[in-house]
Amino acid sequence: MGMPITHIMTSGMSGIRAAGDLVARMEFSKSMRLNDAKNYVAKKLGVTTMDLSDEYVMRELREELGIGVVTSVAGTPKGIAAKMNIEKLLDLKINCCEKFRGKLK
Repeated sequence: MGMPITHIMTSGMSGIRAAGDLVARMEFSKSMRLNDAKNYVAKKLGVTTMDLSDEYVMRELREELGIGVVTSVAGTPKGIAAKMNIEKLLDLKINCCEKFRGKLK
């Protein structure tokens, strides 16, 4: 199993266009199985698991929550700022965010 299958499954959920990146993050960081990760993310976002793969629903929600979108939108979080919002939303630590905070000290 491992990375190749997880990558295939989350790519099928449209990655950052929908919620595939969030589901994959839970699979990798918390060793969740795919359905558990989908349920966790859906609950945190306040949507159904079917909504997780709907690009239209997720585009609006990702902008609203500031957790990054594929194309740049003026005034919305990008890069590390979006990842820090993902950390808060999913209750986890992301390595690059930790390193960034360390450089600020």
